[in-house]
This record gives sequence, structure tokens and C-alpha cells, in this order.
Amino acid sequence: MAIDRQSGGSPVIRFIKSLYLTNLLFITLALCVIGLFACFIFDEYFYLMQLVLGVFCVFILLDIFTVFRQKKGIIGSRNCPDRLSNGDQNTISFSITNRYPFKVRIKIVEEVPFQFQKRDLIFRTSLGVDKAEVFYYDLRPTRRGVYQFGALNVYVSGLFGFVSRRYIFDNHKDVAVYPSFIEMHKYELLAASHRLTDYGVKRIRRIGHATEFDHIKHYTLGDDPRTINYKATARMNQLMVNTYQEEKSQPVYCLIDKGRTMKMPFNGLTLLDYAINSTLMVCSTALNKGDKAGLITFSKGIDEILPADKHRRQRNKILETLYAQQTDFKEADYERLYVTVRRKLTQRSLIILYTNFETVNSMRRQLKYLSSMAKDHLVLVAFFLNSEFNEVLDTSPSNLEETFRKGMAEKLSYDKLLIVKELNRYGIYTILSKPENLTIDSINKYLEFKSRGLI
Repeated sequence: MAIDRQSGGSPVIRFIKSLYLTNLLFITLALCVIGLFACFIFDEYFYLMQLVLGVFCVFILLDIFTVFRQKKGIIGSRNCPDRLSNGDQNTISFSITNRYPFKVRIKIVEEVPFQFQKRDLIFRTSLGVDKAEVFYYDLRPTRRGVYQFGALNVYVSGLFGFVSRRYIFDNHKDVAVYPSFIEMHKYELLAASHRLTDYGVKRIRRIGHATEFDHIKHYTLGDDPRTINYKATARMNQLMVNTYQEEKSQPVYCLIDKGRTMKMPFNGLTLLDYAINSTLMVCSTALNKGDKAGLITFSKGIDEILPADKHRRQRNKILETLYAQQTDFKEADYERLYVTVRRKLTQRSLIILYTNFETVNSMRRQLKYLSSMAKDHLVLVAFFLNSEFNEVLDTSPSNLEETFRKGMAEKLSYDKLLIVKELNRYGIYTILSKPENLTIDSINKYLEFKSRGLI
């Protein structure tokens, strides 16, 4: 339970800092002043106004007495997780309990981290004796890092509403914003309930045979006749077939480009954030499938190398590694990446490279390194389709500037398709996706590779 954290100092100083005068007091005081001025004209009401002013002062003192008579008249606490999910709606709640012997009116001002730029998160309510109320609100962070919540300020009005007392709870709480683990947990729940199609994951029929033998079973209608085990059939005097399971423990590496091309923002998130969220989901899917998941991040140099593993702690290692990644304004060094892949990845692996090519020329500068990696590994390049181009392409230009903008949008969109075509010519698989669809497209591609026996 959170405790009230008023500022230090003498009791008088603490009292003054927690005492607030309401608008009702100033309005009533203004009316009294107007009445006193009116008494210069109607002097017979002067004593009446003095009486009203005296009663007004008594009410103020009663208000102060009622709200300050109890040391802990209000109990409040904020229920905030230690980690927030980047790019998702995170629910924050706080509870307020009234310990006063009368019904109180309350105004709550929540100080959320400055990154959200929200200064109007105010709640108002009335609480009866020994009653509690829980309040909820959602926050959507768009940057990873440490966020600091400020104070939970509770202003309690007295019986007459002339003054209020401030209580301060949960002052300065630090919360870390991690990659989108909410989406990861959501995917795992859907997978457990066999509802992945609701999430956008396709059901892909497995093509061909897996190579890892599982067990022998009785033949049932629909089994592949090519899997009949003739020795077991003769021994059991009935048709028996071999069953196979998917190959497991295959290395899956996600390579994340952290160069300047990944700093472009969409819907509040950078392309790097979309790549990180997708990486977390793909690695989680690979681990659930029994494969090994690994990670390499690079920019001007190689920043992080997390060897592929399928240990249960690997998911947390990936999450912690992704948490600290940031973009910079340098150009990614693909030559150094290729050297690292050749030295560190000794087993044939699925390599998912998250990057962004805006022009054909920018891709061709890196093509020799990508094609060299594709000779030893299954390489999948995931880059982004600029969804804002669609708005420009759907408009009819009315002047020369809009015509030029539409022409440039058409050229850049066409360049993306040329990049896909040229990469495919060199045996490199591609994903050209909108930022918000990258996660699902990546998972579908991974499952497709598994179904085709490519990994």
C-alpha cells in the first residue's frame, strides 16, 4: 500500500503546502466583497453582510478542520507494472479509499511520464465513508527506455467545498518500456487455443516429408502410401506406416539493421521498433517450434551477437538484448556483417534480415554481401513499404507540386518492387510489408519455410 509522501519540513510548512483554496471560495469571497461595496449605498445591510462574512469565515475554518483532522483520511496506490509494452496499449490503474467519517469530493491529478505529453489526466469522483474506487487509463509508449511516473495527487474537498487538502502517493516510480511482449503473449494464447487465423497467421499445409523419424502407427485413410513400413506390415499382418516430425533445433537468426534508414517513424514508432517487435515474435515462434533462436544487431559495426539457442531462458535474453537497441545516423556496414555471419554461423541457418531499402541503387551496394550469405544460408530480407505513398497515389494532382509528389511516390513504390524482383533472382527471399503488418508477415514466412522443409 502506498503511503502519503508530503514534502518535509515543519508541521506548519507541511500544512501550508497541502492546503489549497478552491474556486468556490474565491467566488464566494468576491460576492462578499461586492456585497460590502453595496453597503455603501444600502447601509442598512452593513451588519447583515458582516454576519454573512463571519459565517463564511466559520465555514472555512470548519472545512479546514474536517479535512485536516485525520492524518490519513485518504489512502491511495497506483497499480503499475514494472514493464510496459512498446507500441501497445498498457492499462494503468490506481485505487482511492476514503477513511473520513463523511462523504468527500475528490479530484485526482495523475502525473504520467513526460514522454506521453499528457497534462490533462484528471479524474473527479465522490466517495462515501470507507468506500474505495479503482480508476483505469491506458498509455501507449512509442520509445523503449526508462519512464518515470510522478506523483499521484489527490485533492479532497471539505464539507462545504471551500478548501481542499492534497495527498501525494507513489511519488517517482520508474518503469521500463520493453519491446512488444503483449503481442507475444497474445500470440501464445491464440496458438494454445488454435485461433491463430484470427490473428492473421495462415494455416499452411506441409509440403513433402520431414526427415526426423517419430514412430510407427496403424495406417488410416489419408496417410501417404509412400510411408508404408513393409517390414512392420508383415510382422503385424496389417498396414503400418512411418510417421515423421518436423525437423527441430534449426538455427533461426534475426539480423537487425540499426542504421539511419531504420529511424523513419510510422504511427509513433520507428522502423527499428517495428523490426524489434517482429524479431521478438519470430524468435518466440521459433522457440515454440523447437528451433534455436539467435540475434545479431549491427550498424557501423556489430553491436550485439546472441548465439542461437533453444533454452527456456533464451526468450528473456532476447527481450533484454532488444530492450537496449537504438538507431543512429550512420550507414550500416554490410561487409562487416557478412564477415561476422561467415565466422559465427557455422551451421546452415534461416537468416531474417530486417532493413530498409528505399532505392534500387542502395540495395545493389549491398547485394554482393547478401548473395554471398545466401549461398550458405536461407536468407530472408524484410523491408518496408511506405504506407504513406498510398495516400499520395490515391489523390488527383491539382497543381505542379502535387504532380511532382505523385510522380516521385510512383517511382519509389516501383523501386520497391524492383528490389524484390532482383533479390529473388539471386535466391534471396523477401518480405515487402507495411510496418504494422511486418510481424504477421514474418511469422507466416517462417511457417511457410517450415512447411516446405527449407529449414
